[in-house]
Amino acid sequence: MAKRVAVIGSGVSGLTSIKCCLDEGLQPTCFERSDDIGGLWRFTEKVEEGRASIYRSVITNSSKEMSCFSDFPMPEHFPNFLHNTKFLEYLKLYAKNFDLLKYIQFKTTVISVRKCQDFSTTGQWIVVTESNGKQVSDTFDAVMVCIGHHRESYVPLQSFPGIEKFKGQYFHSRQYKTPEGFEGKTILVVGMGNSASDIAVELCQRAAQVYLSTRGGSWVISRVYDNGYPWDTVIHTRYSNLIRSFLPWTLLKWVTEKKMNEWFDHENYGLVPQNRALMKEQVFNDDLPSRILCGSVVVKPVVKEFTETSAIFEDGTVMENVDVVIFATGYSFSFPFLEESVIKVENNQAPLYKHVFPPQLEKPSLAVIGLIQPLGPIMPTAELQARWATRVFKGLSVLPSENTMMTDTLKRREKRIHWFGTSRSQTLQTDHIEYLDELAEGSGAKPKIFSLLLTDPRLALLIFFGPCSPFQFRLTGPGRWDGARNAILTCKERIIKPTKTRVVDKITFTLKSCIVLTQSENLFAKVRLWQSADVLKDRNVKHGPK
Repeated sequence: MAKRVAVIGSGVSGLTSIKCCLDEGLQPTCFERSDDIGGLWRFTEKVEEGRASIYRSVITNSSKEMSCFSDFPMPEHFPNFLHNTKFLEYLKLYAKNFDLLKYIQFKTTVISVRKCQDFSTTGQWIVVTESNGKQVSDTFDAVMVCIGHHRESYVPLQSFPGIEKFKGQYFHSRQYKTPEGFEGKTILVVGMGNSASDIAVELCQRAAQVYLSTRGGSWVISRVYDNGYPWDTVIHTRYSNLIRSFLPWTLLKWVTEKKMNEWFDHENYGLVPQNRALMKEQVFNDDLPSRILCGSVVVKPVVKEFTETSAIFEDGTVMENVDVVIFATGYSFSFPFLEESVIKVENNQAPLYKHVFPPQLEKPSLAVIGLIQPLGPIMPTAELQARWATRVFKGLSVLPSENTMMTDTLKRREKRIHWFGTSRSQTLQTDHIEYLDELAEGSGAKPKIFSLLLTDPRLALLIFFGPCSPFQFRLTGPGRWDGARNAILTCKERIIKPTKTRVVDKITFTLKSCIVLTQSENLFAKVRLWQSADVLKDRNVKHGPK
């Protein structure tokens, strides 16, 4: 009889966990407290308790080729960066294609998950749920926790003396939905992440003035990267990753800073990170520098104190007549249905082996999926976590001893601090390609590049030099997908498809250039003209200077 698995949540992590269970012959039951799938990516007009909330204008920061599930490419006509409604459409296509909805119980809240009395032998869990005011208890062989980390607002009011006296409106960015109602107001946005930048840029088109307060600054980059390609298809390649791993730390920092400042000098815009020695996650915003340049967004240091109507900053400057303060200060996470003996969250950290398994459990039958912030898209990361976890549940992959897992967890924490610092907002941060490969090793899906060099060199070179797309992890091992090779080979075509909506006639352009050149008296231009004529003759185009 197939093992029964409880999946908590039907967002990105929950949906892929259901599918991974089915792929391994497990029997999933998903509990979703709302009335639809999508999690973070389903916009609602009002904030729903216990569920992530987004503003109407949210767009993905990672491109479609890097953000899709590994055996289900996004439609080629989809834009490279998706509005939240478009990404939700993709999730619904995914759920429909693999027939996942029938495994989900909507409007069902998980009240508690606790070990069975004979857990050390069976590894089973008692899951208590509530729906329509009625509680139900059931037993499962394994549990996958897929609730994410954007459910609980974090507002450290103690860090902002005087906020209790402030007579204006203040709230967390989780409450923000649209710019309507903020016309003509003076607004202070506290924070320097993606939400803070998006909200500041959006509001400055309606408000009288927007101020952006940041403690540590941040690198701001455009989604449009080298040669117009999506940023992550250029940065996240195995070749680039290898180069970065071999560079001395000091040189790596210098190269990174130089690259970050190519678009604009962050120091001149008040945005340069306070601690440049850390690999902080970038902010993706194509409009913020322009808004700062136009004065509609003004960058300020951290707030020292609030009065009834103003904000006083650390540099001594005062912002008078403040109407609204929006705290984009991040999130906390917790597991209210779990006992602390299973997972204890301290300082916004949870000790999990490779960010997935509680190391002290007698049986590895509970996995946390998607509780991570990689320097890349979360979708393929959560999928690989789920693929690995389901194989562990089946006994096909074996975890090391508790001592080994604890040692690995501590080393991973030390590496995270070295790379990203001790900031509360960085506790879930990790690298991207290295972590994907780690997970793929556990599920037997890591691509074998050296072997491919002998059997399929074209594919091997694309895997190494091209984008590290999710399809790479469906080429081999359990869960192998026959369409993976073609998906990798046609990646560039799908990137260009939605942008190249006007095809330029290159021959016509060359002829027009010739006409312009004939009007020039410059000898060099005439020489170039004859060279162009020779090229045209070679192309059997009957045209040239007389």
